[in-house]
Amino acid sequence: MGGYTLIENASLAARNTLRVDARAKLLAEVRDATKLPELLDFPAVRHGKVLVLGEGSNLLFTGDFDGTVVAMATRGVHVEQDGDVARIAVAAGERWDDFVRWTLGQGYAGLENLILIPGTVGAAPIQNIGAYGTEVAEFIESVEAWDTVERRVATLDRNACAFAYRDSVFKHVPGRYIVTAVRFALPRTRELRLDYAGIREELARMGIDKPAPFHVAEAVIHLRTRKLPDPAVIGNAGSFFKNPIVDATIGETLKREHPELAAWPSNDSRWKLSAAWLIEASGFKGEREGDAGISNRHALVLVNHGHATGPQLWAFAQRVIEGVHAKFGVKLEPEPVVISAA
Repeated sequence: MGGYTLIENASLAARNTLRVDARAKLLAEVRDATKLPELLDFPAVRHGKVLVLGEGSNLLFTGDFDGTVVAMATRGVHVEQDGDVARIAVAAGERWDDFVRWTLGQGYAGLENLILIPGTVGAAPIQNIGAYGTEVAEFIESVEAWDTVERRVATLDRNACAFAYRDSVFKHVPGRYIVTAVRFALPRTRELRLDYAGIREELARMGIDKPAPFHVAEAVIHLRTRKLPDPAVIGNAGSFFKNPIVDATIGETLKREHPELAAWPSNDSRWKLSAAWLIEASGFKGEREGDAGISNRHALVLVNHGHATGPQLWAFAQRVIEGVHAKFGVKLEPEPVVISAA
């Protein structure tokens, strides 16, 4: 079939970074986004569940998927220069890290703090990926998607995307939109974001006193590779737990009782707390149960030491969530989507 291929009873072990050996009733690899309507109208697809998959770096399978997994494998980057700003339309199947490195090579600024995040460009707005004080929403102009409800191509501007911390409209109406392309607006120059998680200190170690965006990217690469385990070496989905956001009274109380707690007041009278600190202070960093555990390098990272099943990994994550709640009264939430067999 032109534009996509279909595989029955397909293994997903190589398509999720936690390396869970789940299977899909049907796997569709899409190389041409214009063929999505035809694919979705295919009888075996139309009457079942559909899951859109990028690189599988933001999900946990707790069972086989009794439906169609749609893997976006589209490619393409189109640039329109508008003065000092480049408007760049990127196909959903492009690898995020490859795109970030390309922008830096072209002399564009903005995405340097988001280097080395696994996943695809199409997945970036869904999660509103963020790292080192930057969120991708800041640079997204619009998102193009196939609207499965209205059966048309939809273009959602930044406001329509309803971006929030690790959140977007795409998570509020799961399954409605299949992202096909993302349009970015990137400047040539902007004020660099250096006051987060050791970036200035890393630049100083590198001997850089007048950093450019590519210097910041290099510093972030150093920080990430030191702190976070490589999915190519040990199965993981990056940060598995969101930093919890609590009312100011709770944040102030916890900070008073635990002065070493990393916490950041926000503009809306709430506090963002470090999930990593809460998990480590609860004794889970480096802990494991069979092949499921928490990384000894970073407390946010759930890892598969070898052959942990999805249910085993999820059970360990639940144990962490319950342990932190029992100790601090704060409920952690997972960042990845948890896909159950039910």
